[in-house]
Amino acid sequence: MPILDAVVKAYDVRGTVPDQLDESLARAFGVAFARFTDAESVAVAHDMRPSGPALVAAFEEGLTSEGVAVVNLGLASTDLLYYASGSMNVPGAMFTASHNPAQYNGIKMCTAGAKSIGIDNGLRELRELARGVLGQAVVGDPSLVTRRNLLADFAKHVLSFVDVSAMRSLKVVADTANGMGGLVVPAVFERLPMIDLEIMYGELDGTFPNHPADPIQPANQRDLQARVLAGGFDVGLAFDGDADRVFLVDEQGRTMSGSTTTAILAQVFLRRSPGATILYNLISSRAVAEVIAENGGTGQRTKNGHSYMKQVMAETGAVFAGEHSGHYYFADNYRADSGLIAALVVLGEMSRTGLPLSKLREPVERYANSGEINTQVKDIDAVIARVAEKYSRFPQDRLDGLTVDCGDWWFNVRASNTEPLLRLNLEAPTREQCDNEVATLLQLITA
Repeated sequence: MPILDAVVKAYDVRGTVPDQLDESLARAFGVAFARFTDAESVAVAHDMRPSGPALVAAFEEGLTSEGVAVVNLGLASTDLLYYASGSMNVPGAMFTASHNPAQYNGIKMCTAGAKSIGIDNGLRELRELARGVLGQAVVGDPSLVTRRNLLADFAKHVLSFVDVSAMRSLKVVADTANGMGGLVVPAVFERLPMIDLEIMYGELDGTFPNHPADPIQPANQRDLQARVLAGGFDVGLAFDGDADRVFLVDEQGRTMSGSTTTAILAQVFLRRSPGATILYNLISSRAVAEVIAENGGTGQRTKNGHSYMKQVMAETGAVFAGEHSGHYYFADNYRADSGLIAALVVLGEMSRTGLPLSKLREPVERYANSGEINTQVKDIDAVIARVAEKYSRFPQDRLDGLTVDCGDWWFNVRASNTEPLLRLNLEAPTREQCDNEVATLLQLITA
C-alpha cells in the first residue's frame, strides 16, 4: 500500500517498473478511473516504453470490469491522447513517463474534454479508490475494447493552427530522442511539402539508446545543435519522450529557452486575440510579462504544472499559456499542451516575418538565465529553509517552492514533482552576474 503514496505525484502517476508500478497497480487504477469518471467510454494510449502494452492491458481489465468501453489508440504522443479526449469528449489515460529513464512508466489522466487531473482535482481520490481495490480479483471484458487510429485526424488538427498556404520553404531537423515524436512529427510535416524535414533518432525505442529524452537538459540537445550547424538547417526541434514538449534551436545552433518561445507565441496569439489573457509559470523570464504587456495582453503568473495551468486557463479564459519547461497550452487545443503545435506556430511566424529564428528571438531575450539546475539533496525542505533565511532581506513568495526577488535579479528553488531533486532557476541582467549568483546559491544548497 505505501507504493501508492510513492507513485502518485502532483500531476500524474509515475514510478519504476515493476517494483513500484506493475500490472496489479495498473489494474487497480483502471477500476479507480472507471469509478471516478463514471464514464461510458475511455480513450487509452501508451508511448514506446517496453512496459507500456502490458500495463495498458491491465488498466483496460480494470476499466472493462466496471462496464466501461475502451478506445485503445495504441502508440501515441501525449498530445495525441489529449486530442482524442477533447475531440471525442471522453476521459483519457496516457501511459508514459515522459522524460524519465527507461525503467520508469506512468499514467497521465484527464477527464472528458482533456481536462487535466492533478493531486488537487482528482488524483488524491483516484489513489484512495485504487487503494480500496488493489489486490482484489478483477475480471475484464475484452469485447468492450476497440482500436482506433487518430494520427491523421490529429495531424490535421495541428495544422489548423497555422496558415499552411503562407508557410515558406524551411529546412527543419527534429531530434525525437527515440520517443513518440518519431511517430507524430513526420505525420504532420508530410502535409507540409515546403518544409524539408530530417528526423534524428526517429526509431521508437523506450530504452533511449542515443540520449535521454529530456530536452531541458543542455547535454541532450548537443547532437541536435551540431546537426543544425553541419546541415545548414533553419530550425532544430528537440522533443521529449512523449512529445508534448519541445525546445527550439536556431540556425546558429543556439538553443532557445522555454521563456523565449513563450514570449514569441504570446505575440502571435495576442495579434490573433487582442487584449487576451496569457499565462506563464513563475519560473518564466521577466521578459515574458514585459512582452505580454507591450502587446496589450493581460499576463498572469501561475504555479508550475499542467494540471494547474489548464485549470487557471479555464478560470481566466486565457488563449495561451507557456512554461519554461517547454510546455505550451492552447485554448483551441482543449487547453492542452502540444510541442508540435508550438513548433509549427513558430515556423509560421518565421514565414510571416521572413526572419531567421536568431533574429526573431532577439527582441524578447533581455536577461541572462541559469537554465534549470538540478541538485540531489537529503532534505529538500531544510535546504529551502536555509536559502530563505540567507535571503530574508529580500521579498519572497511561496507560490511554488521559494521565489526571491533580489531587485535586478531573482531566483526560484523548488522540489521536483517527478524526481527526488531540488531545482534552481535564476535570472539576472548579465551573464556574469547570473553565473556569480548561481555559484553562491549552489554553495549554499550543497553545504
